Amino acid sequence: MGMQASGAEAQPTAATTGMRAQPMLWTRDLVLIILVNLCVFTNHIMSLATFPFYVKALGGTEALAGICAAVFSFVAVIIRPFIGWWLDNGVRRTALVIGLLLMSFAPAGYVLVPSLSIVIACRMIHGVGLSFSNSTTATVASDVICKPRFAEGMGYFGMATALASAIAPALGLSLMEGAGFQALYFTAMGITLVGLVLFMLIKAPRIDVPKKKLDFKTLINRDSLPASVTMLVFMFTFGALENFVAIFAAEQGLPSGSIYFVIMSVMLLLVRIFLGKLVDQKGEAIFVYTCNAAMLVAFLLLALVPNTVTYVLSAALAGYAFGGLEPSLQSMAVHTSKDATRGSANSTFLCGYDIGYGLGGGIAGSLITGLGYSAMWVIVSLACVASVAFYVCWARHSDTSFSKQLAQGK
Repeated sequence: MGMQASGAEAQPTAATTGMRAQPMLWTRDLVLIILVNLCVFTNHIMSLATFPFYVKALGGTEALAGICAAVFSFVAVIIRPFIGWWLDNGVRRTALVIGLLLMSFAPAGYVLVPSLSIVIACRMIHGVGLSFSNSTTATVASDVICKPRFAEGMGYFGMATALASAIAPALGLSLMEGAGFQALYFTAMGITLVGLVLFMLIKAPRIDVPKKKLDFKTLINRDSLPASVTMLVFMFTFGALENFVAIFAAEQGLPSGSIYFVIMSVMLLLVRIFLGKLVDQKGEAIFVYTCNAAMLVAFLLLALVPNTVTYVLSAALAGYAFGGLEPSLQSMAVHTSKDATRGSANSTFLCGYDIGYGLGGGIAGSLITGLGYSAMWVIVSLACVASVAFYVCWARHSDTSFSKQLAQGK
């Protein structure tokens, strides 16, 4: 067909201007899976920010709270590779329904039978639910995001975590202080049930892949390991921060822990709005270096000069650190995967996340009990140095590295 001519001015198009039209990023399914992810992480972080207080209310210590964090993550790590195998066999809907149901009812168990042994058992069930839920939401997001804008899309997907990090600690702590633990944990349950309803509205394409036998050699996605290990080491810091900064603030007479999380999350959200395009254009290396440096300074401020100004600055630096690093490395871990390996790529990355988070919380709790908060912040901050070392020696040379591909002109 020829071009139409008329007295009206022709509207400029990608063809007439010589510009290449970008593929569409925002779809109904992407918006819905972001909202489901928001519900998942609001439930998770509400419980996370308040759980050490609940352990202490039941007669436990910071060390026991740290052990609970480690157990939570340990269970998640054990089950994630099997979830990845299941996802690689095309299962999406069933896996997420299981996860959301477990995340809904585990918090109720905390308060229905308030004994430390039962609470720890429910915490393990909560960890299983989180493993199912966030492995599947990340995989569904990977399915529906167009590949030319993949890192940008994953950055927007990660904004749900940022928003949850801003809302959930303040909501959880406010409910805990104003209405008690029962109201807190039943609210967490209700939020996840909302996520289940939203997930039922998603019409993501069916993934047809050859069925894979359960093979222990392929449960871990080797291509994802460089990014996953870099993230694992960094997550020592985040595990310590999320589990203990609220109690630290209360003991030091600093502003509420909810203030720290809000400031951190506002910065995290701002970073993620612009993150994806920068990773697609510049690679992940700039975020690995600057984000680890920011978290190192954030921890040293808490350790050496804990006052209101440094507390606020620490929160902003921590928000930049996690907001930049996590989606950059997750995009690196997943973006070369195919339909048949996307589940294991996401589960491998999230295993690294869980291991680092759990070990960070467990080690931090033991260090606080033995040496105090200042020593803990200093010692755990060294994980930032180790994370950069792993990246420089291994991950930046990986075939999955955005930075390497950009340097080679791919």
